[in-house]
Amino acid sequence: MDIALLLEYGWVLIILIGLEGILAADNALVIATMVKHLPPEQRKKALFYGLAGAFVFRFGSLFIISYLVHIWQVQAIGALYLFGIAIYHLVKKFVLKSHLKKEEKDKKGSGFWMTVIKVELADIAFAVDAILAAVALAITLPGTNLPTIGGLDGGHFAIVLAGGIIGLVIMRFAAGYFVILLDRKPGLETAAFLVVAWVGVKLGVYALSHPELAIISEDFGKGTTWKMIFWSVLLLIGVGGWFLSKDKQPNDLKEKEENEEVLKESNVLKK
Repeated sequence: MDIALLLEYGWVLIILIGLEGILAADNALVIATMVKHLPPEQRKKALFYGLAGAFVFRFGSLFIISYLVHIWQVQAIGALYLFGIAIYHLVKKFVLKSHLKKEEKDKKGSGFWMTVIKVELADIAFAVDAILAAVALAITLPGTNLPTIGGLDGGHFAIVLAGGIIGLVIMRFAAGYFVILLDRKPGLETAAFLVVAWVGVKLGVYALSHPELAIISEDFGKGTTWKMIFWSVLLLIGVGGWFLSKDKQPNDLKEKEENEEVLKESNVLKK
């Protein structure tokens, strides 16, 4: 690889680290919420199964998607999925927040095995989110001389694999630090899902410029102009999420602090 290619791949990897970090922290908090009604020993086991499931489903998703990624229908479904989960998150956070909190208080906790099943289903959704976002970022990178794996160029596969591993490492060792960051800058969580939506748009453009569909020119879908537009908007979302985010008030931190404590007690995060 030449220097320009290494810099482009390195930049995408840096974006993936930030995105995976925020998503992994959000995923960890969701799982903490799902298991915190259990007794401490059962909670620890449920979180262990959840981490194991995250590992299996994330790498399973990677290998499945690597074989299907160049089918335009898969690209289109992936684009709609990424855009849909981002919209769902934003609606849940800003429109349904008070209703969902009331519903959560009234809901009785499930038994151990039902909780494990719910955690594993959440793992599947998280795995698909993370791998699809990584694939959408990777597939428009320049090709390399590395051997193809599935339908992916070896360099693209390496970037997606790195993103998957980074997400797992963060869930296991560094989620607590990202939770603290999200507590300080809550707008970063919203920015992360706006990035997911924008990555969905990128995958949609890639699908629409597929030779079998050709609604958009392939030259545009893979060209410099679209890359500049994409990275400029992505940078604006990230900078806006950081600088426009207001500090969270102490009362607003209570729920996330409780969830973080559940994770620490269960040894999912390092003490």
